[in-house]
Parts: sequence; structure tokens; C-alpha cells
Amino acid sequence: MPLCPTSCRGAASCSPPRRRCLSQAVFAGPDPLAGPPPLGHDVLTLQAVIAAEEGLVELYRAAVTASPRAMVRARMLGTLLAQHEQHLAQLKARLIEPTGQASASPTARPSPNVTAPDLAHLRAAERASAASLVRRLATTSPALAQLFASIAASDASHVTVLGG
Repeated sequence: MPLCPTSCRGAASCSPPRRRCLSQAVFAGPDPLAGPPPLGHDVLTLQAVIAAEEGLVELYRAAVTASPRAMVRARMLGTLLAQHEQHLAQLKARLIEPTGQASASPTARPSPNVTAPDLAHLRAAERASAASLVRRLATTSPALAQLFASIAASDASHVTVLGG
């Protein structure tokens, strides 16, 4: 089928009418040679929150590993760790990155250098996490704000569980 030599908007306005008329509008869009578009604010925010949550998971893993003798403490910390792992899964489920674009938050691996944090350190990390999430509420989409608020509330309850 020949393409329409004019810059019409479709077959109905083409003179003489043709079954398939392609205008320049069909070819409008991002320039494929310009590279991928920059990530949006919500994506960048989500990546930062994921990285922070991965840090909390790593702290809890170190704390659980360090206290196998204190079964009650290890069980409590294990429960809090499981909640943070759930939060991390929820956050990662929301992250959609364009193909070929590297993630700003690679999956955290427990590093052998991490020393076991004490309860005061965990409380401080939980407080900082809750405060950071609350600060982000006004600048994100409603769906992310709801998730961040839920995680912040959970972090605040962890502070209480940890004796704060």
C-alpha cells in the first residue's frame, strides 16, 4: 500500500481516499537514538526506600545471627525481620523499571563485616526509617504514600517492641 504523500490525519481526509494512509503523527514519539528517558520521581523515590529497607533487613539479619543463645530475643528479632522482608517484597513489587536500565538498589547481601547491632541501634534505625517515610508522603503518588505510611506505622511499632 502506498503511503499518503500529504500530511493528512487519516484515510477519511485523504484525497483521493486510500485504505491505508499514514501521517507524520504515526512517527511521532521519543527519539530511539536519544537513549532511555530519565526515571520518574516516584521510581527514584521507590528505589531509595527499597535501599533503606534492604539496610534494615541486613541489620536484623546480623542481630538475629548474633543472638542464637537468647532464644526469646532471637525469636522477637526474627519476627521483626520477617515483617521487614514483607515490606521489601511489597516495595519491590511496585518497582517497574524500563528494560536495560540498571536498578539503583541492587539486592542487599549480608556483608560479613556487619557487626551485630544492639537494641538501641535497631530502635534508632527504626525511628529514622519511620521519619524518612513520613517525610516522603507529600511528594509521592497516593498509592505509594499509602504503602509508605503503612510501613512507617509498622516501623514505629517496632520501636515500641524494641523497648523504646
